[in-house]
Amino acid sequence: MSNTSVIDKTSSITVTPSAAEKVQAMLSEQKLEDYHLRVYVAGMGCSGPQYGLAFDNNTKEDDSIVHTSGLSVVIDPNSLMYLDGAIVDYMETPQGAGFRIYNPNMEAPSCGGCAGSCG
Repeated sequence: MSNTSVIDKTSSITVTPSAAEKVQAMLSEQKLEDYHLRVYVAGMGCSGPQYGLAFDNNTKEDDSIVHTSGLSVVIDPNSLMYLDGAIVDYMETPQGAGFRIYNPNMEAPSCGGCAGSCG
């Protein structure tokens, strides 16, 4: 692991117990020791930031590491401002299972006439 700035800001991002349990199970199943959960902004759309998740063992010098729910979550500096206050959750429903990132601090999108399906 490189020299990363460890930020002990447990309030900047939260991983729910169900998401933490699933991440830890996946890391164990895939035998990924010394890996972190990387949360990042994959792009911006008319509905706001599009988030991504990945397992990563290569941190960069300017990455931030947040410790939450027994996990180390790595966030790059460009994504950090969009993830402040975000909650990573995992849900299983009859329709399927998966991770979801909620960010109560991001304003609700308004349609800007991008010819998309804004409503």
